[in-house]
Amino acid sequence: MKSTVVGSFPVDVKGPSSTKDKLLNTFGAYDEYKQSIKESVIAQLDAGVDIVSDGQVRGDMVSIFTKYIPGMKLEDGNTVVVSKIRNPIQEISVNDLKYAKKVLKDYYKGSIPEGKGVKGIITGPTTIIHSSRIQSFYKNKEDAIIDLAHSLKFEADAIAKKVKPVYIQIDEPFLSTGMVDMKVAKEAIDILHENLEIPLAMHVCGTLDGAFKDIAKFNVDILDFEFAGNNVNLDVLEKNADLIRNKKIGFGCVDSSVNEVDDVNDVDELVVKAIDIVGKDNLLLDPDCGLRRAPREVAFEKLKLMNEIKDKYS
Repeated sequence: MKSTVVGSFPVDVKGPSSTKDKLLNTFGAYDEYKQSIKESVIAQLDAGVDIVSDGQVRGDMVSIFTKYIPGMKLEDGNTVVVSKIRNPIQEISVNDLKYAKKVLKDYYKGSIPEGKGVKGIITGPTTIIHSSRIQSFYKNKEDAIIDLAHSLKFEADAIAKKVKPVYIQIDEPFLSTGMVDMKVAKEAIDILHENLEIPLAMHVCGTLDGAFKDIAKFNVDILDFEFAGNNVNLDVLEKNADLIRNKKIGFGCVDSSVNEVDDVNDVDELVVKAIDIVGKDNLLLDPDCGLRRAPREVAFEKLKLMNEIKDKYS
């Protein structure tokens, strides 16, 4: 049994302090987020996380991608589709992930242990389009979703080739809402997965009772759901366990919606039930969702608690 995070971690953006950084800042070359990535990765590792993220420190899960995709623009903080969606103008998260992997390697003094690593995270095309306003070109969301999937495929392939993460996670929270065409959403994931030589995961938060059977059919290797803050999903998983026997489960076991450390007995009980349902070798423990909104100390203690439970049953 391994552990991971869904993605985000509390951000502490710092200005330049060293002479070198101040000089870089003078020439507009200082990256104010680089230290945040480092601190996020180290905090995850100190807490015992096996597969870390870069902390997603640069912004919200939609605009962090759409600001680099032609055909989409930001208006008052919201994404608007203004023309045909085309390929990204640059690699979006590759450099941050490469730096996160360097921090990971340095943490272990030059050699990353087996079972440890970073994962790439891409906000899914269905969620991005349903979070955006279509101003022109597209008559329906479905066509925009497919075009965006082809665009994001370039990012997925770049991550796989240049970062070599443990796996790539696609975040698709909208799939649990009942608002999306699941056939089109599945086609979009197929586009992202095509010829990918590393595992693909999909994170879907929210209540699953109306969507699980459809989601179980998606062409992914790992399905990641929330269970700590949701009193329905465990029953859904248990009743439909046969549908996901060929997949691993990312098991949200600490509640990311509550800014206090979870009760150890509650987490322990939840993980024991998960082991009974899918087996510990098929589990990746993680929080329900990202931890960006939690105080840094609380986020760390949540991850530490989660990993103490993982170590207990590994």
